[in-house]
Amino acid sequence: MLPPETALWNFVEAAVRDVFRAYNFHEIRTPIFEATELFARGVGEETDVVAKEMYTWEDRGGIQSAEFERFLDLIDQSLGLPVTKIRDQIELWKASHGLYGQWKGQSLTLRPENTASVVRAYIEHRLWERGLQKLYYIGPQFRRERPQKGRYRQFYQIGAEVIGPTSAGSESPARDAEVLELLATLLDRLGIKDWTLELNSVGCASDRAAYNEALRKALEPVVSSMCEDCKRRAVTNPLRVFDCKVPDDQPIIEKLPRISQFLDDGCRKHFEQVHAILTAVGVPFTLNDRLVRGLDYYTRTAFEFTHGALGAQNALLGGGRYDGLSESLGGPQAPGIGFAVGEDRLVMALQESADAVQRKPDVYIAPLGNGMDREAASLARELRRHDVVVELGDEAFKLKKSLETASKIGARFALIVGENEIKSGSFALKNLETSEQVSVPRAELAKKIQAAG
Repeated sequence: MLPPETALWNFVEAAVRDVFRAYNFHEIRTPIFEATELFARGVGEETDVVAKEMYTWEDRGGIQSAEFERFLDLIDQSLGLPVTKIRDQIELWKASHGLYGQWKGQSLTLRPENTASVVRAYIEHRLWERGLQKLYYIGPQFRRERPQKGRYRQFYQIGAEVIGPTSAGSESPARDAEVLELLATLLDRLGIKDWTLELNSVGCASDRAAYNEALRKALEPVVSSMCEDCKRRAVTNPLRVFDCKVPDDQPIIEKLPRISQFLDDGCRKHFEQVHAILTAVGVPFTLNDRLVRGLDYYTRTAFEFTHGALGAQNALLGGGRYDGLSESLGGPQAPGIGFAVGEDRLVMALQESADAVQRKPDVYIAPLGNGMDREAASLARELRRHDVVVELGDEAFKLKKSLETASKIGARFALIVGENEIKSGSFALKNLETSEQVSVPRAELAKKIQAAG
């Protein structure tokens, strides 16, 4: 990533932090890699993410066989020592070989998504004791898939999770609606127009079980003519068939049963209340009963925001409710809802604004004559303390070259620093847009430059 694109990324992240602050969300930072088991259990072993896309390796912290033999020799030599001495020797030997913690190697994975990591932290640090948690994160994730525009193997996500005990209101449809309204506010704040919010309910565990069985039966007579991924999904996880993008499979998928036919009364009422609150606050949405999310932990409300500027892969962000994830990871009951924004794709939607959000220099200082670099540097330091963006020239440049350089980088002013200016304490300040030039006392320079902004 290069300027001016990085300025756009900073603009996005600053706006995100401002919006999260208004909704009382607080930042959490989780490790770049975690135990592989976390994602296998949390995300789902049959999902594409776990089955095909994770970067996983065996940690080298385990003891190698030759080292282990030396370790046994050490124990043998120490048999005459008290047990505490043997234990001390073991720990010294481990430390000398850089071995801490587990004796065996451990499977580790670069995080492919962040919700499982946040829930792991929620459990590890007993965050339910603090009531409802409203957490957000910004950072890289990793998936090994075919790189394409806006989709990279190291990609960046902005995400948030609302999680906590039921007694704190974590299961309420009001939480779902608040998250969706936050996202509508964020996209509007960033200047992204014409977004579309698509909503569905994927039900609870019992709904999903009945629906998956219905899908299996419906797929049996037709799956042989579908793509290889759908053939596999039809057996392992039929709901994932709706992720298929193969054009020839779409007519078959269109005729499959829909999850809306299998929702129990509780899930149906929850979804209706989400609709009612969104309507009351003026957030438009469309219902899409084909919408599923790519990870196994989702329950009830699932959603996506799409944007036409992104082409065929038009999903800007997505998320949903995951009421059983904490229990599946060994934690207490902790209903939650969250989302992840693909920051790469968000920046793509704003690409035309890249130049507009990059702050150009307020002033280009043009030192003229020997020894003026020192004076210019001193003056630049004074101005920067007033939050004036300064670009320094070089005393070896002629005035014409300095003014051309100042215009090229988009500076609003050129400030001329020569012997006469230093002696008088007053400097020639040239407005590069109007060509107006005035003499300004040193003490008033920052105020004059800022006033013109």
